[in-house]
Amino acid sequence: MEPVQQAVTAPGVLLEALGRGLPGDRVVADPDVLAAISHDEAEWAPAAAAAAGVRARSEAEVRHVVRVCAELGVPVVPRGAGTGLSGGANAVSGCVILDLSRMNQVLEIDPDNLVCVVQPGAVNNDVKAAVAEHGLWYPPDPASAPWSTIGGNVATNAGGLCCLKYGVTRDYVLGLRAVVGGPVAYGDAVRLGRRTTKGVAGLDMVGLFVGAEGTLGVVTEVTLRLRPAPAGTPRTIVGAFGDLVSSGRAVAQITRRGLTPAVLELLDRACLEAVEDWKHLGLAADAAALLLARVDTPGDSGAAESAAVASTMTDAGALWIEQSTDDTEAEALFEARRLAYPALERLGPVLTEDVCVPRSKVPEMLEQVSAIAARHGVRVATIAHAGDGNLHPLLITPPGDEAARVAAQAAFEEFLDAAIALGGTVTGEHGVGILKRDGMRRELDPGSLALQSAVRRALDPLEIFNPGKG
Repeated sequence: MEPVQQAVTAPGVLLEALGRGLPGDRVVADPDVLAAISHDEAEWAPAAAAAAGVRARSEAEVRHVVRVCAELGVPVVPRGAGTGLSGGANAVSGCVILDLSRMNQVLEIDPDNLVCVVQPGAVNNDVKAAVAEHGLWYPPDPASAPWSTIGGNVATNAGGLCCLKYGVTRDYVLGLRAVVGGPVAYGDAVRLGRRTTKGVAGLDMVGLFVGAEGTLGVVTEVTLRLRPAPAGTPRTIVGAFGDLVSSGRAVAQITRRGLTPAVLELLDRACLEAVEDWKHLGLAADAAALLLARVDTPGDSGAAESAAVASTMTDAGALWIEQSTDDTEAEALFEARRLAYPALERLGPVLTEDVCVPRSKVPEMLEQVSAIAARHGVRVATIAHAGDGNLHPLLITPPGDEAARVAAQAAFEEFLDAAIALGGTVTGEHGVGILKRDGMRRELDPGSLALQSAVRRALDPLEIFNPGKG
C-alpha cells in the first residue's frame, strides 16, 4: 500500500503527549540518535524524518504509544535490531519509531510442551541458547541470527539455513500478543493463536500477522514451537563446481531424487574470496561455486543420505566432493556463509536481492542473474538457500559511483522480473518493505492485492501501522 497523507502534528505536542505516559528515558528526540534508528540495512531504501522515537520496555508502554499516535494521526513504525534488508523498518515522514529491542526477555520455557514465550526484542541466537539448556531447539536460522530479533523475524517471516528441512518462522509461531486498533480501540492488546500443537478455532490471525511487516499492529510477545535438540553428529558434504549453472543443476537433481538435507547452501567465488580476504579462514576459492550440504539424519540412514547427496553432486558435474563429520571444519564453512554479506559490504555499498524460484528453475535463474549483471555492467556475488530456491544475488557498487548505483538498481528490478517469469516470487524471506513494493504489484494478481488492502483497512482504518510498507 502507498503511504497515506497523515495529519501534521507539531513535534512539541507529540513529545508532550508521549511523555505523559512514559519514563523520561524512553522518548528519543535527539536528531542524530533518531536518524540512527530510522532505517534498516537496506542499501538505498529511502528513509524520511521521524518526529520522535520511543524505546519501549513493556507492552503497557507500547499501548500508550499506539494510543497517542492514533489520537494525533501519527504513523507508528516498529523496529527491532534494524538488520532488515528491504527498508521495512524505515521511517516515514513525521512518524514515531517504536524501538522494541529492549523488550528482549525469554519469558518462559516449557520443556513438557515444547514451547517458549519471548518478547519481540529477544535475539534469535539468544533464544536458541536459552532453549538449548533444556535440550530443545528453535530451528529458524537466518544468517543474521546473532543480531536479528524474533520480532523482526516474525515481521518478515524469516527463513535461514535450516528452512529447507525444518521450515520458516511461520511454522514455529503458535501464538502472539499484539497491540492493535480498528475493530478494537487503538492501543488495546489482543492475544492471538494458541499453545497447543493443533488448533483450528477461528481464522488464522497469527499466520496473517507473521510476514505482515508490522502493518497490522505491534507484536509484543511471541509463543514459539520448539523441537528436541538434534541427536548425533551431522555430516557435511561440500561440492565444488566449475560454473554456477552446474551447481544449480545439482540443486535441482537433489530435489528430483527426493533428498532433503537439513541445509543446502550456495556460495560463489566472489563471496568466498571476500570472506577469506577479511577473516583468513583458510578457504580455497578454486571453483566458481561451492554447494554446502548438511545431513542430520542419524545412523546408517544418515550415512546413506549423505552418500546420495554426494553422488548427485558428482553426477551434476562437481569438480570435487568432500564429506566430513568434523564439526570444526564444517563450522568454518558455514561461518563463511554467514559472513558473506558483511564481507562484501567492506567492498562497497551492497544491494541485496531476495528472489525465490521453484527449485527446478534454480539453474535458469542463476543463468539469468549472470546475464542481467553482465548486460548492466554491474558486479554481482551470489549466495543462496539453494535447496529451497531462495537466491540472494548481491550487487556491489563502488562508493560514491552514481552511475553504478543506477545500473545496480536497474539490474535489481530485472532480477525480480526474471524470478516472476520463472514462476517465482520477489521475496523469499527479507520482506517487501520499500524496495519490493513495485515488484510485488507485478507479481500478485490484482484481486489478491485488493483483498490484502481491504484486510489492512479493516484492521487499521487510520493506516498508522507502518504505512507504505509491503
